[in-house]
Amino acid sequence: MVPMSEKTDKKDDLIICRCEEVTKKEILEAIRDGARSISAVKKRTRAGMGLCQGKTCCDLVRHILAQETDQKIEHLPPSTYRPPIRPIKGSVLSGS
Repeated sequence: MVPMSEKTDKKDDLIICRCEEVTKKEILEAIRDGARSISAVKKRTRAGMGLCQGKTCCDLVRHILAQETDQKIEHLPPSTYRPPIRPIKGSVLSGS
């Protein structure tokens, strides 16, 4: 396990979640604050809550979480996915 240091690195400015513009630094801070699952990181940072619903960033978050918490990736359950909800007109449902 690589110990978490308090100093920031240029690599920490790397955007992990493009939809919500969440950086690696924000994810590391969430882990330091006690996040031990992908869902916990998601709740603290919004990583995985954008339009792609984590399809592009979930694996990156899992790798960071596993590395920082000394867990095996296969022991980290995947995050939940929900399709984006948008209002639609009633006429679309009725076929009019």
